[in-house]
Amino acid sequence: MSDKNKALFSEFPPVTTEQWMERVTADLKGADFDKKLVWKNLSGINIQPCYNSENKIEQLQNTGENSQALVNYRSIAVCCADSGNGLAKKAIEEGMNGLIFSFEENVAVAELLNGIDLNTTTVAFELSANAVAFTSDLVAFAKGKDLKGYINTGIISNYVTTGTFDDSQVEVAAELVKLTADFPNFKAITISGTEYLDSGANQVQEIAYTLNSLVFLIEKLSEKGVEVQTILNNLNFKLAIGLEYFVEIGKFRAFNSILAEVAAKYGVAEFSNTITAKTCIWTKSVTDAETNLLRCTTEAMSAILGNVDAVLIDAYDKEFKNPSDFSSRIAGNITTILKEESYFGKVSNPVDGSYYIEEVSSKIAEKALELFQAIEAAGGFYTAFENETIQQQIAEIRLQKLKLISQRRTPLVGVNKYPNLMETVAVDILSEGGADNSKVLTPRRASLEIEALRRKTEELVADTNVRPIVQLASFGNLNMRKARAAFAYDFIGVSGFDVHQEESFESAEAAATASANADSHVVVICSSDQDYDESAIAFIKAFRAIAADKVLLLAGAPKNMDELTEAGLDGVVNMRSDVLVTLSKIQNKVQKTLKS
Repeated sequence: MSDKNKALFSEFPPVTTEQWMERVTADLKGADFDKKLVWKNLSGINIQPCYNSENKIEQLQNTGENSQALVNYRSIAVCCADSGNGLAKKAIEEGMNGLIFSFEENVAVAELLNGIDLNTTTVAFELSANAVAFTSDLVAFAKGKDLKGYINTGIISNYVTTGTFDDSQVEVAAELVKLTADFPNFKAITISGTEYLDSGANQVQEIAYTLNSLVFLIEKLSEKGVEVQTILNNLNFKLAIGLEYFVEIGKFRAFNSILAEVAAKYGVAEFSNTITAKTCIWTKSVTDAETNLLRCTTEAMSAILGNVDAVLIDAYDKEFKNPSDFSSRIAGNITTILKEESYFGKVSNPVDGSYYIEEVSSKIAEKALELFQAIEAAGGFYTAFENETIQQQIAEIRLQKLKLISQRRTPLVGVNKYPNLMETVAVDILSEGGADNSKVLTPRRASLEIEALRRKTEELVADTNVRPIVQLASFGNLNMRKARAAFAYDFIGVSGFDVHQEESFESAEAAATASANADSHVVVICSSDQDYDESAIAFIKAFRAIAADKVLLLAGAPKNMDELTEAGLDGVVNMRSDVLVTLSKIQNKVQKTLKS
């Protein structure tokens, strides 16, 4: 057999799951396999560390098709027709093939879309009022053209964020369906699920509640005489994209599959909806904001591989200012690069047959269908939202997510890990903290509480003209003191304090004396457990004899914590430390010292 015809990796003998498990069990040295290697997602699915040809693949049906004509949307806030038209033309010049216009007051369609080829450019409209009048003008303007896109009147998103359902919106939706009947590629009804993920929900909840709201709308529109087939053909779903890469791929595939099951219950086998995926608010940060570019890229990849029809990527600086021309263009380029250079838009369903993704997709679909059915059995979407069942279920997941972030078990680069200590952040762009309303959903960033911590530091600096200095005083075992100093540098840097590089000393006594006399407000002892056993008490007593008001911390988890605290230690920083709890205590003591 020639090398050209040899199977890939044929020179390596196959390894069975049993052989792999034997080796892993030996390497774990008695540690619990499930705790160490099985990932437990907050959607309630357990993901194994290894999949191979022995794993049975049960492929989901109706997971959608990879879009060869993926729509790359740019959002345009319209203040007047001329301005909106200029921004639209500029976006098209920069390679965008989709435009989303959002406006509150009606604008002239002919002026807004002047010079825009509706046969090649997809157009969508986020309307808060006058939807029927605007759509009447739109269909008249687009006569004879292949109008593609959607209208979003916020029929569901307005309800879940305000708590009030506007029944007149049902009549508006029914009228929009009639007006756009001659344009099968233009969707008159948009159901948004972005508010769930942006409020802290998991992927299972986003799928289930979105489809519950679909059933609710079908019932409402059916009362107005609109057929189910017509409703499904006029649907655009707007879903958010989170950071859990493979799980998000599975989410979109699972959504398509369950949507087909729901439609089948109404006797509809074939229909032509669209799915627009939008980058998530929850995952974004205002500190080290350029990191949002990386988040947006992986989110876009998940959505495209999950078979969505269109992607809307927010500019990386949108969370704290009006996006600049640069940030808007970079956002649009992300999808263009993935589509054209990475061939995401040119390969048919590239994830089909992946053991891992099929497993994730199937488990998400199973959990989502179970939750969907539970909501329907309890009275449906409207009842579940009115009695706050949906809000409470999301709140439970949100609190779990925030706890994991505060414990740094869920890393957010630039937020709770690897802070950019070189950047200056304006106080007014930092949040004062999260304030959730239990009756409605409030889209928010996951970083709000940590931002409030940083804001407190920036306000302290503004009041006192002093940025608190943190000194890392190390001695003893070289490897351990370096490792613990690096950990403390990263951990305390989240606060916005001026964390200096590690200072090494020959002995604990020298470190205590020098750091107590230094021009710092916080001192962190960095060494090994053995050195702590031998010298920590002496360090603390010598330090406190000179500096009574400084914050003194220790990097590690000493066993004699009570004894160290009694000697004058303020606390520890280690893998189990909570960022918010630990840094808040440090801030409070430093604030009292500086202001006194």
